[in-house]
Amino acid sequence: MKKVLIITYYWPPAGGIAVQRTLKFVKYLQDFGWMPIVYTVSNGEYPEHDPALEQQVPSNVTVIRRPIWEPYAWYKAFTGKSGKKVNRANLKQKAGGSLTEKISFWIRGNFFIPDTRRFWIKPSITFLSDYLQKEKVDAIISTGPPHSMHLIARGVSKKRKLPWLADFRDPWTTMDYYKDLMLTSMADARHRELELAVLKEASSVVVVGRFIQQEFEGKGAHRVRVIANGFDTTDFATEAIAVDKTFALVHTGSFFTRRNPESLWKAISELKSEGHPAGSVQLKLVGRVDPPVLNSIEAFGLSGNLNLVSQVPYNEVIRIMKAAPVLLLPIDVFDGSKWVLTGKLYEYLASGRPIVCIGPLDGDAAGVVEESRAGKAFDFGDVAGLKAHLITLHQQFVAGILRIEGSKVDQYSRKHLTGELADELNRITA
Repeated sequence: MKKVLIITYYWPPAGGIAVQRTLKFVKYLQDFGWMPIVYTVSNGEYPEHDPALEQQVPSNVTVIRRPIWEPYAWYKAFTGKSGKKVNRANLKQKAGGSLTEKISFWIRGNFFIPDTRRFWIKPSITFLSDYLQKEKVDAIISTGPPHSMHLIARGVSKKRKLPWLADFRDPWTTMDYYKDLMLTSMADARHRELELAVLKEASSVVVVGRFIQQEFEGKGAHRVRVIANGFDTTDFATEAIAVDKTFALVHTGSFFTRRNPESLWKAISELKSEGHPAGSVQLKLVGRVDPPVLNSIEAFGLSGNLNLVSQVPYNEVIRIMKAAPVLLLPIDVFDGSKWVLTGKLYEYLASGRPIVCIGPLDGDAAGVVEESRAGKAFDFGDVAGLKAHLITLHQQFVAGILRIEGSKVDQYSRKHLTGELADELNRITA
C-alpha cells in the first residue's frame, strides 16, 4: 500500500465543516490503496470543537501533532478581549470595528502572510523533512485554507522530491474577505506571488467547484481537478426520523453577516403582514449567528419567528437536518459568490429534505441544488419568488406532502469522492 502525508490545520477535536473533507478522505483512503499519515497542530485555535469526530479516525492511521504559535493571545490583549474566544473565521469582519480592531486587522493582513499560521511553516518543513528520511511516503497532500499548509507542503516537496497535491477548499486572492484585508500593494503582491507559486509548482491542484477551477487554470495551474465536497453515508444511516411538526426553515452551522438573506426576511415579513399562515414560519438557526443577522431579523419584525439553537455535536446536527421541514442555504453576498460551495450543501442533500438556496442562479451552489432535484434556488433579491415558494412549501407541509422530487446525490458520497482523490494520487505518482 502506498503512503501519503496529509498536512492540515483542521483536525479533530476541531469541529465544524472545515474538518470534514480531510477527515473523510483519511477515513476512506485505505479502501483505495493509500495509507494516510496526518500532520496537524497540537494546540489549534478552533472556532468549534467536536471531540466525538476523533472516533472516525481509523485506529491504524498515524497522526503527528506539533505545537503552533498563533497571535490570538496578542490580539485578545490588544483589543481588550482577553478571556474571550476568538473566531478567526470572522476576524475578516473586524475591519469596521474599534480603532484597535482596525489596527489589528491591518497588521493581520500585512504582516501575517499568507495567514496567521505562517510561523508554523519553517519549523514544519524542518521537522517533516527529517521525519521523511525515516518514514518514506509516496506523495504529499496539503489542504487549505489556511494556505500556510500549502507552503509547508511546497517546502517539503522540494526537499524530498515528492509529488504534491494541493487541495483548495476555498480560493486564495478571490476569497470574499481578501479585498477587506487593507493590504498594501507590497502585501498584495506577496499574496499573489505565493498563490501563483503553489498553483504552478504543485503536481496537481484540486478544488471543490468549477468556478475556482476556471480561475486557477486562468492563472497558469497546469492541472486542476474538481473533487466536490460531499457527505458520508454512514453519518446519515440512522433510524428514520420524523419531520418536525412545526413549519420551519432550518439553517445549520455558522450564520455569518456576509450571507444575511434580507430578501427572505422581507418575504416572510410581507407574508406575516398580509396574514398568510406561511408568514408564521419558524426560523430555526442552529449554531453561531452573527449579531447583525439577528438585528436584521428583528428589524423585519420576525423576532417571534426566531428559534436559536446553540452549537451541538455533529450527530445531533444530522438529526436536526433530517427532521427539518425545509433547509435554508444562503450564499455569501460578494462579487465572486458564484464559486461558493459550502460543505453543508452536500449534507443537506444527504438529509433528503427540501432546500431553499439564495444566491446567484448561475453559481455552483444553485447548480448543484437544481441538478440534484433537491430544492429550488432564488437570486439574492427575489422577494416575490421567495414569497410564492414559501406559500407552496407551507401548503405542501400542511397537506403532509412536503418532500423532494427525488434526488441524484450518490456522486457526492465521501467514499466515492475519496476514490477520485486516490485516482489523482495514482496519476501523479505513476
